[in-house]
Amino acid sequence: MKMIITQAEAVEKGIWPEVMKMFGLDNEDEIWPSEEYILTEEQARKLHLK
Repeated sequence: MKMIITQAEAVEKGIWPEVMKMFGLDNEDEIWPSEEYILTEEQARKLHLK
């Protein structure tokens, strides 16, 4: 199963730095709060979302 999380939700949950690493993003990338990221079940578990 896949899980979708937005940048704003990741920031709210305090997991944004980990999501950035998973998707190869850095602070110089342009990112919108409504931008969605699709996580695998394993990624969601690592982030304690499941």
